[in-house]
Amino acid sequence: MLYVVKRDGRETSFNSVKITDAIKGAAEEIGEDIKESEAVELTQKAIRVIEEKTEDKISVESIQNIVEEVLKENDYKQIGVAYSNYRKERTTIREIKSDLMKAITKIGVETDRDNANVGNNFSSKLLRIASESNKWHNLSTMPKHLAKLHENGDIYYHDLDSYNLTTNCLHIPTREILERGFNTGYGTINKPKRIESAAELSCILLQSTQNDMFGGQSHPDFDNDMAAFVEPTRQEIRAEIEELGVPKNLIESMVEKKLRKTISQAMQGIVYNLNTMHSRAGSQVPFSSVNIGIPHSKDAALVCEIFLLQYEKGLGKGEQPIFPNIIFRVKAGLNREKEDPYYYLYELACRVAAKRMNPTFMNMDADFNKKYYDQGIIPATMGCRTYVISNINGEPGTKGRGNIAPSTINLPRIGILAKGDIDKFFELLDSRLALTREALLHRYDVLKKLRVKDLPFVAGQGLMKGSEGLKPDDSIEPILKQGTWGIGFIGLAETLTALIGKHHGESIEAKELGLRIITHIREYTDKITQQDRLNWSTYATPAEGLSGKFIVQDKKIFGIIPGVTDKEYYTNSYHIPVGFAISIKDKIETEAPYHKLCNAGHISYIELDDTPNGEDIMSILNYAYKNTNISYIGINFHIRYCKDCGTYLHSGDTKCTKCGSYNIQGVSRVTGYLSLDERFGAGKVAERKDRISHSSRKHTYE
Repeated sequence: MLYVVKRDGRETSFNSVKITDAIKGAAEEIGEDIKESEAVELTQKAIRVIEEKTEDKISVESIQNIVEEVLKENDYKQIGVAYSNYRKERTTIREIKSDLMKAITKIGVETDRDNANVGNNFSSKLLRIASESNKWHNLSTMPKHLAKLHENGDIYYHDLDSYNLTTNCLHIPTREILERGFNTGYGTINKPKRIESAAELSCILLQSTQNDMFGGQSHPDFDNDMAAFVEPTRQEIRAEIEELGVPKNLIESMVEKKLRKTISQAMQGIVYNLNTMHSRAGSQVPFSSVNIGIPHSKDAALVCEIFLLQYEKGLGKGEQPIFPNIIFRVKAGLNREKEDPYYYLYELACRVAAKRMNPTFMNMDADFNKKYYDQGIIPATMGCRTYVISNINGEPGTKGRGNIAPSTINLPRIGILAKGDIDKFFELLDSRLALTREALLHRYDVLKKLRVKDLPFVAGQGLMKGSEGLKPDDSIEPILKQGTWGIGFIGLAETLTALIGKHHGESIEAKELGLRIITHIREYTDKITQQDRLNWSTYATPAEGLSGKFIVQDKKIFGIIPGVTDKEYYTNSYHIPVGFAISIKDKIETEAPYHKLCNAGHISYIELDDTPNGEDIMSILNYAYKNTNISYIGINFHIRYCKDCGTYLHSGDTKCTKCGSYNIQGVSRVTGYLSLDERFGAGKVAERKDRISHSSRKHTYE
């Protein structure tokens, strides 16, 4: 009788089937076909070596060493490498699980960069330590085959540390909550009477909401929501001026002048607050988005205008505000054309974007937006690209809803495993889609055990659709049915290169195959939406930290594959690779169809040299919105300014042209929102270096 000594000292009977299964698993990992008889024969060879080297006891490590050698000595070198790499991954995981102190020590030096807007202070580190421990708890309690998918890099469960604690993001019903008042836990906040109070409380709503959730939050109709508090402010100002005995013929002009100044101070307060006030135990400022540009009144247009002007001014020395993300919604007949009543707002938004990289822009005339807009339901999005509007369990719309939880498929790995066989690729994709659905349903079962009191603000104060009438001890399951469940993907470009040698920016064949692949995912999420009665959706994953995670694991298994694993990151969702020379026109036309397919969220970027002007931005947007069905666009360029005096600099300047300081700050866009350059993760640092401008590129498909 042979006994195996486990790593913790326990002894168990030797079981040869485990060796056979491990060999088959390693083969499957790299897409190699191995017959059962071959695996059994290799097992028998390993057993003979084991018998020669031991009498009654052998360690797990010794057995694995023998199996690895047998594989390599018998012309199964690739499987041996995969087996070895898997052992290393499992060893790393085991060490972290068994001794969390190692992870805590690492965090004590510096937090990671999964989120480029998380700081490196005490609160950030403390939160990260808790985060790491809960990640391993969640992996250890979920079904083993689901845990393995995440650990191996087949599927990524976003925000695993929050898996059992809360949901992702929310479009706040801002005006509705302000008008009825709310309670953050220490007393009731009544309806504000003036725009200053409403603006300040809108920041509190974002901060308090983020403390209950792991993703971002938005004001989905900010200018219209704030407009509700303009007229009461105007009336109070009028009463104050009348009390001073001002001549009647001067009153109105004085009222409007004072009102504009008051709104300006309120909007400045929002910009300042959202770049200074902290959430999540002090680890970061609120991950906030503000949707504007579709005013229903002159007061809403006034709020929109002044908010843009205050954002354009920047912070105290003119520094770049990182938050909020601003989404300006463009609509023909309202603001897009010169003859439209609010064209001046569109013009201003483009001017501000040319200096600040914000706003980004959303096309209300894209057919999937227009069908709702025409019903009086105004679509909105978030800087991170979350898009929520259709609803199988109730009325469509945005307010009070968000993405509950996303998971992302490692698409390039499937492309590699298919080895050029398109039919096999779709077979593997179907398998991954089914597993991702299973994983998200498991998360659903975990989350429905939460009670309203576990999300005391967003659920307890009725910010989330589905929370109506719920009591503190009720399950949040009705809320889970109102939000969306995103099945995401990363690296379409690398996937296509693995399959046919070119990505969708290089050939018509690749372009057509790319659309076929994402259409296949969308058809799947549409199908299971009907089957499960949940709002399944297709997600163009932002992949901030993930961009550099999947590829590291794939390099270990498959090595360097040109055009696929030869970088430090996988390309964001369906985007054309950032280092590929392509014109603005071709990039827009190539990526536009994916916006309609990715109904959980989408964005396209245009990279420009240095600082553009407002006319440049407007011409790009007008081409896109008048000629394609594209929706959400961000214009990227590198911002650099002097931290000492706030002067904006050109890309070649190594010191401030005004004060001579070398204290220069860089700001770039990462996965939809802005971040200080030094806070980028490793994958995004590498991606930023590879980015080239689209402004002067000429390109035609081969």
